[in-house]
Amino acid sequence: MATRDPEATRARIFEAAVAEFARHGIAGARIDRIAAEAKANKQLIYAYFGNKAELFASVLEKKMVDLAEAVPVDPDDIEGWADRLMDYHAAHPELLRLLFWEGLEYGTAELPHEDERQEHYARKVAALRDGQDRGVVTDAVPARDLLFLLTAVVNWAVVVPQMRRILVGDREADQERLRASVREAVRRLAATG
Repeated sequence: MATRDPEATRARIFEAAVAEFARHGIAGARIDRIAAEAKANKQLIYAYFGNKAELFASVLEKKMVDLAEAVPVDPDDIEGWADRLMDYHAAHPELLRLLFWEGLEYGTAELPHEDERQEHYARKVAALRDGQDRGVVTDAVPARDLLFLLTAVVNWAVVVPQMRRILVGDREADQERLRASVREAVRRLAATG
């Protein structure tokens, strides 16, 4: 007789939900498909995570924490941070897809767990503000705006790969050139003086 492992089941549900939401967004995702992929029943999904919107919020929150731990903002090495962020998103494209779906579906409306998200970003803004206070990052742009601009420059190629392919090209040399251009843009955005 097999023993039940609730944590393993939760983990399977979570991974199936990541894939489903990244492919289909909140509205298009189906709990039935998540349950089938996770080899779990729908009732367990609802018991562990609540409704579909709460499951999406939990998935995105965990993925954001993973990113924050893996690639903390480093005002002393903005170009290196940009490189690490590009590498992270190349390895984990689902995070930007989840954020894009969230933006499409919520727009400017308040998000579930928005207070936690604000705390998440406040830590990143504080790191940039520290760099500004020490003179290693420009203070000509408010730290919040600077973080928004830097992440936009770094992430856009992953968010819209079709535009990247059409405008930049898809050969390895094209990707290397784009990466160098992104690093230069990030350096200039953050440069002092």
